[in-house]
Amino acid sequence: MGGKVTCTLGEVKNRADFIVYWGGNPAECHPRHFTKYALIPKGKFVPRGRKDRTMVLVDIRETKSARASDIFLQIKPGKDFEVLTILRALVKNQPVDRTQVSDTGLTMDQLQDMVDRMKRAKFGVFFFGMGLSMTRGKHMNSAAVLTLAAELNAYTKFVAMPMRGHGNVTGADVVMRWQTGYPFGINFSRGYPRFNPGEFSTIDLLVRGDADAALILGADPGATMPQPCIDHLARIPTIVLDPKVTHTSRLAKVHITTAATGISAPGTAYRMDEVPLPLRPALQTSYPTDEQIIRRIYDAVASKPDWMIHSGKMTSAQI
Repeated sequence: MGGKVTCTLGEVKNRADFIVYWGGNPAECHPRHFTKYALIPKGKFVPRGRKDRTMVLVDIRETKSARASDIFLQIKPGKDFEVLTILRALVKNQPVDRTQVSDTGLTMDQLQDMVDRMKRAKFGVFFFGMGLSMTRGKHMNSAAVLTLAAELNAYTKFVAMPMRGHGNVTGADVVMRWQTGYPFGINFSRGYPRFNPGEFSTIDLLVRGDADAALILGADPGATMPQPCIDHLARIPTIVLDPKVTHTSRLAKVHITTAATGISAPGTAYRMDEVPLPLRPALQTSYPTDEQIIRRIYDAVASKPDWMIHSGKMTSAQI
């Protein structure tokens, strides 16, 4: 078996017979995911659709998605990494301490049954959400589920895919990855990319107060990030580029209204399975695009003497 752990939603629809949702609530957060891509649709190798699939939900509480699951595994908060590590050990037939299992909120029988089902699957997929990637462990949890999927490829075909949040979240990751080799948490301060989640990630930088200025493009961290991050953004010079007024706009020093990509500006959006979708504008607008604004800022900074840039004497008005 190969070690590839990514795929498209088309592959899931046509082939997946074992589906695991971990730390997500697609019934409420991704309402079309069940019916169009993963659970209900009939595919080439799953002609009966839902009847040919087993769905497992792993979460700390029973959500509406649990009603659609065949198996619901309720784990204790913050124990995702431990459960994934135990599953990896069981996949490799390694001994596991039962007392460590009991600390997760699950039993050995539940975890062993899960492993047996995964090994018997013809095509399995992990869909993991922010309940896994943004809780205790963060990027280590994501690494653990990706590693588990890769190790299951020694027995069957298994892949993993994050359940993304708002539109085109995947786009930034894809672009950064093909340009630098890293998907996020990248530092360019030395003139080359350095990758270290937990040190260079946005939330960590803001919580520590390392950033003394911020440029926000098409995002609203003021509505989603922890309060210490929001407080720091309010203290420093923050510039927001967005088609509409957001929570972050209200605390920013500068807000620049831009054209809405896909409505009044061309561009490319990426689905959560990294399939690019070209966008053609349907309406005309007098607002500039994000690209035009960034280029004007870049040209303005490049035209200033080095001593003015490094001394911090440039203001937003000068730019």
